[in-house]
Amino acid sequence: MVTSSTPDAPRVVVVTGVSRLLGAHVASRLAADPRVERVIGLDPQTPPPAFASLLGDVELIRADARAATGALADLGAEGLVHLAINGAPDPQHGGRAAMKEQNVIGTMQLLAAAQGATRLRKLVVRSSTAAYGASFRDPAVFTEDTEPRAVPRGSFARDILDIEGYVRGFRRRRPEVTATVLRFAPFISSTAETSLTRYFAQAVVPTVLGRDARLQFVHVDDALEVLHRAVIEDHPGTFNVAGAGVLNLSQAVRRAGRISVPLPESTLSSLGGVARAVGIGQIGLDQIDLFVHGRVVDTARLVREFGFTPRTTAAAFDDFIRGHMGGSSLTADRLAMAERAILDGIRRVREAAARRPAVEAGPPDTAVGVGEQQ
Repeated sequence: MVTSSTPDAPRVVVVTGVSRLLGAHVASRLAADPRVERVIGLDPQTPPPAFASLLGDVELIRADARAATGALADLGAEGLVHLAINGAPDPQHGGRAAMKEQNVIGTMQLLAAAQGATRLRKLVVRSSTAAYGASFRDPAVFTEDTEPRAVPRGSFARDILDIEGYVRGFRRRRPEVTATVLRFAPFISSTAETSLTRYFAQAVVPTVLGRDARLQFVHVDDALEVLHRAVIEDHPGTFNVAGAGVLNLSQAVRRAGRISVPLPESTLSSLGGVARAVGIGQIGLDQIDLFVHGRVVDTARLVREFGFTPRTTAAAFDDFIRGHMGGSSLTADRLAMAERAILDGIRRVREAAARRPAVEAGPPDTAVGVGEQQ
């Protein structure tokens, strides 16, 4: 929790996405801060009962971005924290179309409402290091000024680029509003539940044959601290948020006590059935590209401007491991099941390849299961 005095802290703050862990915790921390008089949670979904204690002092409005115009004006919002970003398609709730509707169209509508909120002084938007994409032309380390070297294949990364484009437009139209964009590395902790934590929690972890990507993570608690400071203090600009240091994918798998199963990239991209059988829950092109190329960002600007240093990537990952020591164990039956699923999948891919034309577009941007990328 921030202890320094900041006279310009917004007194009325609207937080989107409070039906999820990140939004609920951010709203709870702001409500507990004496410098903030009122916190309103804006979400089309009712928060789960597990968040009741967190959101006890938060006013909840069940509405989506289309209702934000009236809400922001009527509430006299001085601060807006936009966290309602979907990291992956949810097949049970509209799939990719619904994801883009919330991420891209929802952000556009929300910022249009923010533009007309005359009392607004602070805007904080959750973004992702996925904005840099992932390709063989990437630099060793991304800074906030680095442009993507290629258009990302993954739907989440493309949405992030659109979202940041809308924020840049908002900055031009409302230059007096302090706008902060936080590009988070993948979240991890003992309690985080994302596609990547489910991936590393499995006994058998599919990896990309011949690749050993460099990865960075950010601990959820550190992400919450940075978000809180971004609201309470003035930190205009765009910031990478990640733990210092890197873990190679092979190191992370060994550190978690798992066994990796290397697969050709095309096989891993195409086999949703393997993901289901091994229990990953979800894996899409955003994750595949991360496993192939990796991604490392520089956080010097964050440390300098916020006066805060997140725990290292290795320390954050170790906390995740401690919370999953009782997770899936590698039994002979489970390993045999995974092997059968992988061999089955390879056979199906080969049969499909024999029936396909010689020239064909790449695999569709799909994902299996429900959950957030970050």
